[in-house]
Amino acid sequence: MQTTTLIISGMQDEQCLRLVTNAIQDLPGIGYLEIMLETGEATIEHGNFVSSADIYQAIEDAGFSAR
Repeated sequence: MQTTTLIISGMQDEQCLRLVTNAIQDLPGIGYLEIMLETGEATIEHGNFVSSADIYQAIEDAGFSAR
């Protein structure tokens, strides 16, 4: 498993958090996911067949940005 840590921008409430969480969990091979609403920090463990670019794209498709 690989670990990707990033900061998600634009989340304001629990509904935003659920949207981002669901978008990431819909990717194949997501093992562990923790997102802190207050800071936007996300820690994602994923298999080799999911790249960091895939995760960034899923977040952007959900309407948020990540760095």
